[in-house]
Amino acid sequence: MNKNNLSPLQEEYDAIVIGTGISGGWAAKELCENGLKTLVLERGPMVRHITDYPTMNLDPWDMELRGTTSLEDKKTQLKQSRTGYTTSEANRHFFVNDLKHPYNETKRFDWMRGYHVGGRSLMWGRQSYRLSDLDFEANKKDGHGVDWPIRYKDIAPWYSHVEKFIGVSGEKLGLSQLPDSEFSPPMELNCVEEHLKENLSQNYNNRLLTIGRVAHITGDKIHEGRSKCQYRNRCMRGCPFGAYFSSNSSTLPAAELTGNMTLRPNSIVHEIIYDDNLKKATGVRVIDTVTKENLVFKSKIIFCCASAIASASILMQSKSERFPNGLGNDSGELGHNIMDHHLGAGASGKIDGFKDKYYKGRRPNGIYIPRFRNLGDLSTEKKEFLRGYGYQGGAGRGDISEHIAELAYGAEFKEKILEPGGWRMGLGGFGECLPNHDNKMTLDYEKLDEWGLPTVTFDAEWKENELKMREDMKEQAAEMLKKAGFKDVNTFDNRAAPGIGIHEMGTARMGRDKNTSVLNENNQIHTVPNVYVTDGACMTSSGCQNPSLTYMALTARAANHAVRHFKTN
Repeated sequence: MNKNNLSPLQEEYDAIVIGTGISGGWAAKELCENGLKTLVLERGPMVRHITDYPTMNLDPWDMELRGTTSLEDKKTQLKQSRTGYTTSEANRHFFVNDLKHPYNETKRFDWMRGYHVGGRSLMWGRQSYRLSDLDFEANKKDGHGVDWPIRYKDIAPWYSHVEKFIGVSGEKLGLSQLPDSEFSPPMELNCVEEHLKENLSQNYNNRLLTIGRVAHITGDKIHEGRSKCQYRNRCMRGCPFGAYFSSNSSTLPAAELTGNMTLRPNSIVHEIIYDDNLKKATGVRVIDTVTKENLVFKSKIIFCCASAIASASILMQSKSERFPNGLGNDSGELGHNIMDHHLGAGASGKIDGFKDKYYKGRRPNGIYIPRFRNLGDLSTEKKEFLRGYGYQGGAGRGDISEHIAELAYGAEFKEKILEPGGWRMGLGGFGECLPNHDNKMTLDYEKLDEWGLPTVTFDAEWKENELKMREDMKEQAAEMLKKAGFKDVNTFDNRAAPGIGIHEMGTARMGRDKNTSVLNENNQIHTVPNVYVTDGACMTSSGCQNPSLTYMALTARAANHAVRHFKTN
């Protein structure tokens, strides 16, 4: 995947893909495999699979600061560091410099970004869950947002298509609110997690515990260029085994094999060019981040996969006589309806026993308790709030850090440090956020970045429904742990701002009506059908499930729709 020397105003492609993350990689793969000559543009530098994972095999003692981040380095990521995600010396190089890439906050927003080939597909949590008709029908039923223009049956075959390629480890449950995937063998629960699983089945008829559904190869099925998970849990550094799905290890190499992909890093797309006479988009305007050169590339189809905020920003900057407020923004909804998943509320506790039990390896996965609130029947109804939440978490044994201070030195310390401590278990809620027009982003043309482009300003917050849901998250987590015999059960509520889930979405939502939405049922801009938006921007509601699998399925579906229309017209 090498950067080609491209000539401005001369190169024309069948398709252009903006972004190389979860969605961009899939758009590139599907378009290229279907024969379209495709230019893939990435605003950040090249990251080659394996070659450019500098910390992939380092232990803490191999790093200068033993894995922590210096105060000087932390100053360059102050906004991201406040979340706790980028405090590691091992992975901070994959997160942007906040000073170099500033943004503004009317209300706090924790915007986590990775500007490089592969984007956040290198650093994602890999949790992979399908949405169901409970999610696709929710807006219509309770009147929040607009109705999704698709239902589960429309996307189900594309979920399967994606899952067979990326590899999703998990367990079949047969739940209507959480459809099963095409699974490779599930990872194992440990003994305390098994204990809670059994206790839930004894005490509840609508709650169950399963291993997380995660995009890691676990079975013997061969995925080209990839091997199975080694249980190192160093995923956010880049996996040299290709065991977890990323654009770098999977979709981009597949696209490159076709000979139809041209990949150009260091290329900031800031405008999609609309021709008022032809009534369609004809190309993109690009700034080379290294040379600062302004370039134009033309194509017949454009896929905007830059991530929810960046894609909306590009569309908002794409102004013309026909679209003075941004490309496709007849509805005025562009940049609005920001959603994320709220998390950090739940409970934890200790449990006696199991002292003769331990576990092998560092499982890069946790447990999952699927949604059990407001499923459409009286037994699951919770009138205090709409929609629902699931739990993620896990159990483990502590170490010397929880022992008494007097054991922190001497011969007794040397003996005790080899003994694992007691078992603890934590359950953290993962809740749905309702779409709300007031949760929005805007562009500030008074505060420009180093390339002369407007910076993003966030004005979004958790509303009453999310806050009430968090109370139930805490109460139910504590109740389940106590019923299972856990002691010293404590609830917690680390109420961070939107952005904390790293699932920002909704800024160019799909819908049936061009007067209330930006995209149609095929992810095309209603009034500019040769432009597709398939990243988180397209989401009409958030569900409570991790959304990346849905982005991939929607992208594959849209790309194949684009190919069919390209070949017939």
